[in-house]
Amino acid sequence: MKAEDYNKIFWQSIEDYHEKDDVNTPCNNPFAEGTLENLLYRKNWIDTVQWHLEDIIRATDIEPKKALKIKREIDASNQRRTDLVEQIDDFYFDKYESVQAKESARINTETPAWAIDRLSILNLKIYHMKEESLRKNASETHIKQCRHKLEVLYAQQNDLSQAIDQLLNEIESGNCLVKTYKQMKMYNDPELNPVLRKQS
Repeated sequence: MKAEDYNKIFWQSIEDYHEKDDVNTPCNNPFAEGTLENLLYRKNWIDTVQWHLEDIIRATDIEPKKALKIKREIDASNQRRTDLVEQIDDFYFDKYESVQAKESARINTETPAWAIDRLSILNLKIYHMKEESLRKNASETHIKQCRHKLEVLYAQQNDLSQAIDQLLNEIESGNCLVKTYKQMKMYNDPELNPVLRKQS
């Protein structure tokens, strides 16, 4: 698969979510378990739900108890997102495990999955900026600004997609090392977060 295929999967997830546009809608993943497609769809679904939770929590009249509940949901979502990114990296680590890296092989600043994570978010930005550019009740200035931003986002999507394809090609040819590092999030772990440790 190429990054173009990733974008199609992300877009499918985003459009599926917006059929109901409800953060409580369960993810009905159309792709088979154990496939990269399944991981990518699930990854973007989490991103899409979290995008809307971030919108909801910013309401100026939100009740404090509801805001705290949503904040907890966002924290849990962030952990699921990180876990899925690591699963995607594991997929690539297994795929390229037999590739013999050249002595001159470089190390990339981020893993394939973290680049793909950015691509997933970029698709969400494009979807919602496109919505804003088509709003009937917005000013001409707003529409013009959003259309300009949309053009920039499309350019970013194209550049990042090319960069991901290039990275995977370099890994496959042995010109770049594929190394995965667990994020080692500390704030959700009762053994590592001193506040949670005191409560347990």
